[in-house]
Amino acid sequence: MSKIINEKKYTITVPPGKKKERIDTFLTNCIENATRSKVQKLVEANLVSVNGKFVKPSYSVMPNDLIEAVIPIEPRPEETEPEEIPLDIIFEDDYLLIVNKPAGMVAHPAYANYTGTLVNALLHHTQKLSGGGVPGRPGIVHRIDKDTSGLLVVAKDDWTHAKLAEQFSRHSLEREYQAVVWGLFKEPKGEINSNITRSKSDRKKFTASSSEGKTAVTFYEVLEQFEFCSLIKLNLKTGRTHQIRVHLSSIGHPVFGDPVYGGRHVVYDYGSAKIKSRVTNLLDIMKRQALHAKTLGFIHPHKKEFVRFDSQLPMDMLELLEKLRG
Repeated sequence: MSKIINEKKYTITVPPGKKKERIDTFLTNCIENATRSKVQKLVEANLVSVNGKFVKPSYSVMPNDLIEAVIPIEPRPEETEPEEIPLDIIFEDDYLLIVNKPAGMVAHPAYANYTGTLVNALLHHTQKLSGGGVPGRPGIVHRIDKDTSGLLVVAKDDWTHAKLAEQFSRHSLEREYQAVVWGLFKEPKGEINSNITRSKSDRKKFTASSSEGKTAVTFYEVLEQFEFCSLIKLNLKTGRTHQIRVHLSSIGHPVFGDPVYGGRHVVYDYGSAKIKSRVTNLLDIMKRQALHAKTLGFIHPHKKEFVRFDSQLPMDMLELLEKLRG
């Protein structure tokens, strides 16, 4: 049996001083796990009203508008079902496995994503997975963002899970990411040290802060520089939600293609219509943030030795780099 929830209702008042913005864009930023296409469907189905009247997706919100939205909720299954989804497994033994997660795949089932997740695929691949400590997340020791690709370690039993989780808690693992970011760096290496806290204006986003939130430290090194972008590698001392994306955006180098933290528009004025046209073409290649969890190293809980795994950049990032080098 599934627990059936028919709908979820939102009542939102547009804040005073709010700049002109389409209602579908506004609601996408206000409602957790919403996408613009889903919001547009809600508006078109007359499930969104403004001041008691139905509107079109192109409606521009005004200060003090009262918006009411009704979102149908699909039933959540009590148990996650195995699904035959291809997995790129880098390594596997009796205790753990290393998966190269593609961009677009969610790590575990959650609201509006109950199928097609990494957990669904893992359950089809093996019957040996740790309890995970959280219902619905068997084997999942850590996560990376849906639209970030790269390596994840999965535990096959609770003891292995606990020992891996300890290393994440102590930040004693090796985690290296590579990213294409906006702009050129003055220094070849650097450290970003600022707290990360949830945004007060958009609960789905995070922001860098000098005083609020949790401590976060990111180290970066420039690998290659192009006309208006750079390829960098990053190592994490901490592992906060959206840490790399927030930190890079905070220093004026958002991840190229990042739709949330300023990576999908021309960040610097290069004074050339030709370059702006080129950027548009590059963004058509990179439809997500150009960020990949490339390397993962840790002490194997059973072998008691350091193991290190590496992965190739995905095709979209390789194509992006080829065009930038050209």
